[in-house]
Amino acid sequence: MAVHGGDGEREPDPSDSLRTFGAVVQALREHAGLSRAEFGTLIRFSRHTVESVELGRRMPDEAFVERAEDALGNTGALRRAARHLSRGEPGLAAWFRRWARLERVAESLCTYECRLVPGLLQTEHYARAVFEGTVPLVADEQVEVLVAARLERQKMLRERQTVPFGFIVEEHVFRRRFSGAEKVRELLDHVLEQTALRNVTLQIVPQEAGLHACLDGPVRLIETPEGRRLAYSEGQQNGRLIGDQKEVGLLQRRYDTLRSQALNHKESRGLLERLRGEL
Repeated sequence: MAVHGGDGEREPDPSDSLRTFGAVVQALREHAGLSRAEFGTLIRFSRHTVESVELGRRMPDEAFVERAEDALGNTGALRRAARHLSRGEPGLAAWFRRWARLERVAESLCTYECRLVPGLLQTEHYARAVFEGTVPLVADEQVEVLVAARLERQKMLRERQTVPFGFIVEEHVFRRRFSGAEKVRELLDHVLEQTALRNVTLQIVPQEAGLHACLDGPVRLIETPEGRRLAYSEGQQNGRLIGDQKEVGLLQRRYDTLRSQALNHKESRGLLERLRGEL
């Protein structure tokens, strides 16, 4: 009896759909009273392959899906679920993927950032400097994957011309020297170019503004095509998609308050031009 091998095709970055499919396989297998080894023997795959699929670490091939379906009741659930399988999105943190998918269809996107230039406004050099400085260090090849993913996301600003993108950023973010003067000028020129688009608005919170409404940290807000509002909050090694409308409403009020405390779009672009002139 031919038994297929182990984790030779292990996914480097499992997607949510792979994890969900694996959880369904595991639930059906356990309901049938089968161990992984017994189930593997039944469908002619190794126990290690069964484990990898159940943990979302391997993309199941057609033979696995068909044999598992037959062995677990032939309900059609696994066949239907397999149609929606996708691999991990290279360059995107696992906790950010769902938000990234929502970004691509959002009717509006608002971002407040106090740590870094927002990813959608970064230059390639700035993004690479960010990724090269992460701890633990990542391989050069992975840095290139991360940078490519970030640059790909930026295409939204020009491709989705009827979608408003709003950015509120702290002044000190643009003053941080991440590289030499030439690269800093390149960054400021790039931000000025991107925020000259009709659908993009930049507001800078000047250093003299003092305390304000969003001191709890960065936040992003979107409106979905269905008219629902969602928020996203990110911290150390995690990100949280917020759907509770009471909490989203609070974050929206904070963002709206900060808009009144920040410089307007014209003043903000003028500040960037002055910062560029100081280099």
